[in-house]
Amino acid sequence: MSIFAAKFRHYWSLTKPSQSGLLLATGLAGYMSARCPVFNIGTILSLSASLFLAIAGSTVLNMWWDRDIDAKMGRTQKRATSKGLVDENEVLRAGLILSVIGVGWAVAMDALYGLIVFAGLFFDVVIYSIWLKRRTAWSIVWGGISGAMPILAGRALGLGAIDWIGVTLALGILFWIPTHTLTFSMKFAKDYADACVPTFPSTYGLTVTRATIAISSLLAAVAMVVAGYGIGMTWGFLRLLGVLSTGLLMLAVTITFNPSERVNFSLFKYASIYMLAAMILVVLEVI
Repeated sequence: MSIFAAKFRHYWSLTKPSQSGLLLATGLAGYMSARCPVFNIGTILSLSASLFLAIAGSTVLNMWWDRDIDAKMGRTQKRATSKGLVDENEVLRAGLILSVIGVGWAVAMDALYGLIVFAGLFFDVVIYSIWLKRRTAWSIVWGGISGAMPILAGRALGLGAIDWIGVTLALGILFWIPTHTLTFSMKFAKDYADACVPTFPSTYGLTVTRATIAISSLLAAVAMVVAGYGIGMTWGFLRLLGVLSTGLLMLAVTITFNPSERVNFSLFKYASIYMLAAMILVVLEVI
């Protein structure tokens, strides 16, 4: 493998393509939920590029900031920033360049859209990673707010305004994120302890963490169904969304009253599938 290809592979991994891709999918779904011309290729491509660059930029900056604690955690020790495979100053520059281009492109498209994209990046990098992640388990709330910005931004771009449906979609993401991250923090509790990063399991115990997962899953499911109704989903799509939401709730209840590593892992995986499927339903509804 050439030096250039190896470096590209390292930097590409720092953007967390799967996570960034899922957040991008929520942004596209938010835009299409406004029932905009779906085949306006120029807008779709600009939305995709600006949002992905901003998300990737914030992710790279997070990797740069967390390089010291990542080196202490078995799960993240092989990251390029942890192993010293990339120059840390170069990583910082790359993150800043991606962020500036992404946010700048977003602002050029629409001021409100750009403001929301910037807010998502600011909440993720400054509030969540730099300020709160190493101080409190409640940092996940701000991480959740950041994760909710792409879908709100997409809908705002389509409408030219923020409406209750956009806010409800964002709340669905906000409440979904604890389901995803808290199951993760239980599975890798030792890693977080080794890095001295406070989590819900280490701060409040497993019982409270599981109850939090159940409550957040319920709120996420309700928010997504209400938003689907507000968008004007047909009964068939709305019913399918309800079935998917029921599956999420069943796993969340199971992990609360009959916990096991297998159920924990199943909920972690299903949570991602659930949100991706919900976004696909939103898109299918309007095309």
